[in-house]
Amino acid sequence: MEEKCCCGIDAILSIDARGQLVLPKEIRTKLDIQPGDKLAAITQHSGGKPCCLLLIKADEFSELAKEIVSPILKNMTVAGGD
Repeated sequence: MEEKCCCGIDAILSIDARGQLVLPKEIRTKLDIQPGDKLAAITQHSGGKPCCLLLIKADEFSELAKEIVSPILKNMTVAGGD
């Protein structure tokens, strides 16, 4: 079975003189990004230098973090009770 790629390029963004970028309307619509929404910026490093930037809705990142951290904390609590 052939695997589908999980990501692709939706747009090329430019940074203006003030260091700001604009997300094209098509992307905002596709991802349901509304005025006032907050995005978490996550960097990936390669060779000790930042190389990639991932933007994720802050509320979704918060939920994802809870899903990841909660079982770890629960496991630590159980292990610590021995």
